[in-house]
Amino acid sequence: MPSFFTLQNLNDAEGFWLDHAEHRSWLTAQSTAQLNFFRSSMATGPGFCLLDHDGTPLATAEQELHTTTRLVHSYSLGVLQGAQGAAEVVDHGMSYLKSHHNDPIHGGYFWALEGDQVSDDRKLAYGHMFVLLAAATAKMAGHPEADALLADVAEVLENRYWEEQAGLFADEWSRDWTPFSTYRGMNANMHGVEAHLSAFEATGETVFLERAGRILDFFARQVAPRENWRLPEHYTEDWQIDRAYAGNHMFRPSGTTPGHSFELGRLMLQHWDLCGRPIGDAPQIARNLIERALQDAWLDRGGFAYTLNFDGSVADSSRFWWPVTEAIGAVATLITLDRRADDEAWYRKLWDFANSTFIDHKHGGWFPAIDDKGVPTASIFQGKPDIYHSLQACVFPLSGRLSKFYNMPG
Repeated sequence: MPSFFTLQNLNDAEGFWLDHAEHRSWLTAQSTAQLNFFRSSMATGPGFCLLDHDGTPLATAEQELHTTTRLVHSYSLGVLQGAQGAAEVVDHGMSYLKSHHNDPIHGGYFWALEGDQVSDDRKLAYGHMFVLLAAATAKMAGHPEADALLADVAEVLENRYWEEQAGLFADEWSRDWTPFSTYRGMNANMHGVEAHLSAFEATGETVFLERAGRILDFFARQVAPRENWRLPEHYTEDWQIDRAYAGNHMFRPSGTTPGHSFELGRLMLQHWDLCGRPIGDAPQIARNLIERALQDAWLDRGGFAYTLNFDGSVADSSRFWWPVTEAIGAVATLITLDRRADDEAWYRKLWDFANSTFIDHKHGGWFPAIDDKGVPTASIFQGKPDIYHSLQACVFPLSGRLSKFYNMPG
């Protein structure tokens, strides 16, 4: 595993790390190390297993849809990078999506499995967005079954989740598509933007670009300005902010989640770039979202608070890996668009902090949580949850682009 000496040596360097070959080489090495570590996620039979910090498979047998699809997406990126063994992981995941996650009776994709049994038969928009993302990236990587998967999940999203009047996606259904809640959420829609932009890049079909734009218009142009550039997570059936809602702490914590502001800000720039960079407010909106989250959520001891209250005060100060990875990607896109010294200072701070706390230089991957002393600790996440966030923290800066990140230069 390469050490972090490259960034330490570059701390006094002039200019921007994205322009330094040494930093880019380190990012490439980090990407390779992660792909090597998570390759052990493949089970001997169908599906995948979660890994402990040292790469040992965990005893839990439950396989959630977003884990399967994120592995397909990430190793499709590996195929595009020419990573050894990546195609085998993609094949394994694509097969499991078709044979186990797909519902042969009602259509759509089950949320969770244990072995050959369905353990959670809900149909969640969040999971379906990652099916679309996986299919799009697999298509760009040349997988022969990607077109069929993309067409299937796009049809499901169109017929079961899309609400044309609102220009947004509904969130959840029972297995047979009967409703069991009226919940509406930002998280699934934000990942819907991500997946739809990738689907547009993979297919050229403008419906994906248009729907991503409508979602962005609602959250970034309507909601965020009224909320001082913060993004409430939870909504009623008619898309009014539900400030009292508190759900699953991993997927639906109360208040606002600054990590999602980093993601949506970056996605705003990706959409704007794919639209041909029209004159308008998109770059400033993206910057407003990203800078507000940086200012609100960065803690004195380093890292980001997991959740905030609606006024920007800290609600949950737990320090998880994924907001740091998303901040890196977001700030890298700001630097790609407009070289500013303040952005560079954040970019260096984020990588320096990640190196000293989250990155596992011995085994690969990132530890999911750290305690008050900066030591890896138990949390709501088991083992090392996935490669998706931390791999993209390398991919986005390496691309040198605001969109089409995955067609990376060698």
